[in-house]
Amino acid sequence: MSLVVRVIPCLDVDDGRVVKGVHFENLRDAGDPVELAAEYYRQGADELTFLDVTASSSHRQTMVNVVTRTAEQIFIPLTVGGGVRTPEDVDSLLRCGADKVSVNTAAINDPTLISRVAERFGNQVLVLSVDARRERGEQHTQSGFEVTTMGGRKSTGIDALWWARRAEELGAGEVLLNSMDADGTQQGFDLEMIRAMREVVSIPIIASGGAGKAQDFPPAIAAGADAVLAASIFHYGKVTIGEVKDELRRAGYAVR
Repeated sequence: MSLVVRVIPCLDVDDGRVVKGVHFENLRDAGDPVELAAEYYRQGADELTFLDVTASSSHRQTMVNVVTRTAEQIFIPLTVGGGVRTPEDVDSLLRCGADKVSVNTAAINDPTLISRVAERFGNQVLVLSVDARRERGEQHTQSGFEVTTMGGRKSTGIDALWWARRAEELGAGEVLLNSMDADGTQQGFDLEMIRAMREVVSIPIIASGGAGKAQDFPPAIAAGADAVLAASIFHYGKVTIGEVKDELRRAGYAVR
């Protein structure tokens, strides 16, 4: 585990606005991404993550503009994901101010994307986003956790732990572990999933999905996460970055 725990607000961006829902459905407006990013920077966020939830070509330039404007105002690492399909997409985002880029569906379709990006830009640039849930129906995986796409709505049949381990071998520098079962529920992080992932990868794990109160964050670190990510509770003012860091300090973890 990293020496210092990172607290990362996540901004899901749709056509230039931050949105949030439950299990990626019933999305509602949560504000201007640049304004929210500046506020989280003021509160002491360690990093920021932008996810382009539509990721269509028609919205690509909007996202580039959002990243550019944000990078001019904040001075902490910025990760951008959504619709990244080629090393050229990565290059474009890095040039407009991103520090790291996350990949998901495109890497599932073509795992060589991971190695191509890592070889060109370094593995510290590449974050593997894993949208995982407990297997359902006829899909069976060795770990019981499967990779999904389309915001958890489409099953791939791929074992989530196997996929993260394979991505690490290919050059991924971090795993953003999104629990689709917990996403938006505010009932706490999926500790079982975090523990299982920690057993199979050595790269940093960013835990995502389920945070509802400041007290939810220390257990995620105890389970093996190196960083914690949340969206709704920050966007709607339920919890501040400072309150999360205070709770982590009380639990004995080092934070900036």
